[in-house]
Amino acid sequence: MSAKHTLEAWLRPPVEFFPAAVHASCAFVSAAAPWSLALHPSIGYSIAAGFGALSFYRAKQGWQIVRYHRNLKRLPNYSMTSKQIPVSNKYLFVGKGFEWKPIHTQRLHDCFSDNGSKYLEPSKLFKMAREYEKRHENWLTHLTSKDSRWNLVRPLPPVEGIPAIHGIEPDEVDVVQSVSSRVGHTVVFGTTRVGKTRLAEVFVTQDIHRGKTADEREVVVFFDPKGDADMLKRMYAEAKRAGREDEFYVFHLGYPEISARYNPVGRFNRISEVAGRISGQLSGAGNSAAFKEFAWRFVNIVARALVELGNRPNYVQISQFVQNIDSLFLDYAEKFIRKTDPKIWENLATIAAGLDEKALPFGMKDRPLIFVINKYIAESAVFDPILQGLASAVRYDRTYFDKIVASLLPLLEKLTTGKISELLSPDYADILDERPIFDWESIIRKRGIVYIGLDALSDATVAAAVGNSMFADLVSMAGHLYKFGTNDGLPGAFKEKSKPVKINLHCDEFNELMGDEFIPLINKGGGAGIQVTAYTQTLSDIEARIGSKPKAGQTLGNFNTLYMLRVKEPATAELLTKQLHEVTIKRSTVTSSTTDSSNPDDDKAFSSNTGQRISESTVPMLVPANITNLPKGQAFALMDGSKLWKIRMPLPAVDKDDMMPQSLRELTDYMRKNYHVVENWWQPAFTEYTPSRDIAEAFEAMSEPQYKTQIDHQVDNFGIDEPYDIDEEENDE
Repeated sequence: MSAKHTLEAWLRPPVEFFPAAVHASCAFVSAAAPWSLALHPSIGYSIAAGFGALSFYRAKQGWQIVRYHRNLKRLPNYSMTSKQIPVSNKYLFVGKGFEWKPIHTQRLHDCFSDNGSKYLEPSKLFKMAREYEKRHENWLTHLTSKDSRWNLVRPLPPVEGIPAIHGIEPDEVDVVQSVSSRVGHTVVFGTTRVGKTRLAEVFVTQDIHRGKTADEREVVVFFDPKGDADMLKRMYAEAKRAGREDEFYVFHLGYPEISARYNPVGRFNRISEVAGRISGQLSGAGNSAAFKEFAWRFVNIVARALVELGNRPNYVQISQFVQNIDSLFLDYAEKFIRKTDPKIWENLATIAAGLDEKALPFGMKDRPLIFVINKYIAESAVFDPILQGLASAVRYDRTYFDKIVASLLPLLEKLTTGKISELLSPDYADILDERPIFDWESIIRKRGIVYIGLDALSDATVAAAVGNSMFADLVSMAGHLYKFGTNDGLPGAFKEKSKPVKINLHCDEFNELMGDEFIPLINKGGGAGIQVTAYTQTLSDIEARIGSKPKAGQTLGNFNTLYMLRVKEPATAELLTKQLHEVTIKRSTVTSSTTDSSNPDDDKAFSSNTGQRISESTVPMLVPANITNLPKGQAFALMDGSKLWKIRMPLPAVDKDDMMPQSLRELTDYMRKNYHVVENWWQPAFTEYTPSRDIAEAFEAMSEPQYKTQIDHQVDNFGIDEPYDIDEEENDE
């Protein structure tokens, strides 16, 4: 049919049933009454077999037309349980579909033509049933609205969209993506409630089950800013089914009582990363840039001092010493000076005890020991970068200092308030707290499965801070793995560099989690085995978060595989359509003409001519409207270089899992009852911080050179001798 002719003829009545019926009748007569055709029975049977074969062939052709028409309105049900999802070490199962070729563009144009549009409309009986259901509620409407194959007017599935976009190909195949291509990262676009979570479930299920041995298993991490109970249940159920429940971790800011604990600033390759993870949550636009830089410098001073004192930095300690730098300065100064000469510290303490506090400079009131130590540092030849940094911090007037850190303290307060403080600043020495503490290095080594719920609907600021810190930690960890491998620090690690562990990083609403550290993660993380699958709604979300259209393009340029579900922003749809070449389609035009006869002696008064003309035109393979009208659970995918696939994902079938522990069941029930998606839940509270005039003036005053000169002048004029001189005088006496 389609293979023999220039134009396909799918959009027409199934006329093949008529010759099929005639052939079937002939076969029946030839077999049942060969005498009526003057045939011997043996010959009649042979002829009946021939007619039967012809009847079957024509009936099959007619059924193909009927099935094609049916698929344009309603696709066959496609669902599977998690147990039925195939798992392979070479391929990632996506769903059913077909490779989109120019012929499919041709068919789609035919469907939207004047002749083909009638085949997209439901029957009159269907419309009557729907109208009756609007006006009545009785036993008949209960029958007509029942979703059963025996219901001649059963309603369409609630997937919306235009099913013909997928129905134009009656022969579907299993669509798979090569596992080796996932290292190039994957991005999934789709508006709310169109199937992104279901696609994530299909991917995560396979990632958890992939690998027969412990060494072949993969790390699976799912970032969920808002919290999805079904995803959490699915991850635990699959971990249980795969025998990996001991490797499963739940980190949830909204339920700290049962959540694992994690220190976002506790692990780093360079100490400066701590300050970057905290100050990175502050706005750097306009006048706020200077305050952000000051916050970075001050947090960096605190973090360096904590590490030098043998402490692991956390939010509680940093918040404590940001508000009370004096105690940290004294602790570090005592350690440093005692290490140099224990007698010096004792002399300084003695001098401080004998000072008249009223004679101290205004900024040093009630802080005689700090004043004496500053005097010693200023006049001695001993230099220590950390001590010098702490000394410069304590010299600031407290009033000025509080104004400078006005943008930092609210963030730290949120990160250290209530039970979240125990979650983000774990006490490693508390043996009574049974909640596990994890870091990315341990997760990677044991091939862990981690669900991260950031509870952004309750507090977007904390969610953004923790999420970005986790990404920054992952970037640092990726760099470490790239250089030294997974087994760095273990016995025999230097004999042979370990093979990179595959780290499947699934990021829902990833545009709200990404910062400047996300770009190097997807750009260079592939070498460390990180495979990012990012889910978001629109291109504008990414641009708004990053604040730069070129940076958004740079980010998307690192994703080699693109899945495009239904989106409502044409610019987002054009991310796919602009990557496709144009194709040639054929159009059929009926022409008709008449010509009058000019010869009065001619018997013909006129002549007529009717014909069909086939023309070709060049059109895009896809247009944004094809994407914005996709039904739920369907997508276009550009993968394996430049192959375009049309996909529909399997719907979740009933799969009862009684493997949830009591605590997780409580968590999921709580999430389901209390978490609802709202618009703009991701907007951080501190991105629009604008310092007041007095704070700005205070910062400018502190930045001027004469401010430091004034402090040094006060120290010099106080008239305290250097401790070394005091020791000598005491010895002389």
